[in-house]
Amino acid sequence: MDQITSTNNPKIKHVRRLLVDRRYRHKQNAYVVEGSRWMFELKEHTSCQKQIFVTQSWLDSTDNRRILDSLASDVTLVSDKVMTYISEAVTPPGILAELRFLEHTLPPTPSFLLILDGITNPGNLGSIIRSASAAGVDGILFAPGCVDVYNPKVVQGSMGAILRVPFVLANWGEIRQLTDGMEIWLATMDAELPYFAVNWQLPSVIIIGGEARGYGAKAKNLAKASICIPMYQATESLNAATAASVIMFEAARQRRS
Repeated sequence: MDQITSTNNPKIKHVRRLLVDRRYRHKQNAYVVEGSRWMFELKEHTSCQKQIFVTQSWLDSTDNRRILDSLASDVTLVSDKVMTYISEAVTPPGILAELRFLEHTLPPTPSFLLILDGITNPGNLGSIIRSASAAGVDGILFAPGCVDVYNPKVVQGSMGAILRVPFVLANWGEIRQLTDGMEIWLATMDAELPYFAVNWQLPSVIIIGGEARGYGAKAKNLAKASICIPMYQATESLNAATAASVIMFEAARQRRS
């Protein structure tokens, strides 16, 4: 297998641009994931695989070669220098894949949805997606103003959940149609109703706003009412990822029972 050693190689420049350029990602309908853990996720999603880049040191492991044999992608060998150039990690893991965007569709009659309004921190967004998958949400609706769901930090933070949870990038008119007939609750700091007092066994929607500017007027107008997470002592607020997780897992607990 020939090895790419130059960062000026067109394939390498393409991958690097996918990492740093949101518009280019969406024009190409492609994004980048990295690390051996992600390769296990890809075993179940062969249709989204495009190409894989590996270093010789990664290939030297018998276990790693078995992982690679289970995937359906074209494989390109690159030098350590090139892998460092196309990796977002402080210590590059030695394997990276380019994936196609998945075409997500929500269930015809969802009963548990999450709306994200103005979540701009990539790490928080990745954590929210991961928690949403674990809590069993039927889908996530990304309102305008959220950070790109295919941002490398979002993707890595999701730990593969981005492949498992249906999500839709939608405007508020579309969000209103998709949530028609459901109980919509807005998480805020100043509400009087605690999140655990809600009957989450009904078809329900949770709206989480960003830390920087909170929720917008359209989110407030869409919601039936606001809910809060009661807190002790002088804690001002929880970050969006923690707040979303607390509420989603209470909803999941009620729905299981």
